[in-house]
Amino acid sequence: MARTRPFTFLLFSILITVSSGFAQNANTPFKSQEVSEGDEIPVIVKHLPDWERVQGQAKVTNSVADLKAQLGAIPVLDVVDLTAGAEAVTADYAEGKLLIVEFSTPQAATVSDAAIVQKLAESPSNPPVVYRKIGNYSAFVFEAADQNAAGTLLDKIKYEKSIQWLGEDPFLVQKLERYMVSTSANMMIATVFFILLGLGGAVFAGVFGGFLFFRYRDQKRSGRREFSDAGGLTRLNLDELSEPLP
Repeated sequence: MARTRPFTFLLFSILITVSSGFAQNANTPFKSQEVSEGDEIPVIVKHLPDWERVQGQAKVTNSVADLKAQLGAIPVLDVVDLTAGAEAVTADYAEGKLLIVEFSTPQAATVSDAAIVQKLAESPSNPPVVYRKIGNYSAFVFEAADQNAAGTLLDKIKYEKSIQWLGEDPFLVQKLERYMVSTSANMMIATVFFILLGLGGAVFAGVFGGFLFFRYRDQKRSGRREFSDAGGLTRLNLDELSEPLP
């Protein structure tokens, strides 16, 4: 029994140390994978609208349970996947509660976007959730009383990282279609504008040239003497064009 007591005490000490380490890790706040140099502020926080004002209450996490604790049991959060390097940030605004989820790859962002759109269609909420995919971000505004104001808030979010697909870009056809449509529209507008400008210039040049020619002919006519086509014959000077006889 004397030999087993030190072993039991040692085992008990190891268990306490391990459990304390787990408890400490559980209480340690999540640290973002990408932080700014110098100030150590997570980059995703700096992509919040007016981040200097809300950084004090912004919360970064990689746990859906934390999101539900902060935002509530919202059905769309069930399809938000924060695995494989994804992380999220939440902040409160006058327009509503903002959630930005950043995915590590465009593929993961695309798959998540499809699942989110389907879930929002299947489980609408009141007030409705304002959602938008911005680059590799999935941005939400919850409890938005004004949908237009919530959309304006999402307009302030800019995804400033370059997106590079590992394989073929699945949106290449859509991008080419948008490019062709925008190019064709700009070309048509430029053509119509050029035609209208040419017609307007031609009309203005014709009117201005005619006015100058009229003024020139009028000045030439005013310097000529009056004449008659009587050819020197005796005629009645009814129109007073003939010179008086001496």
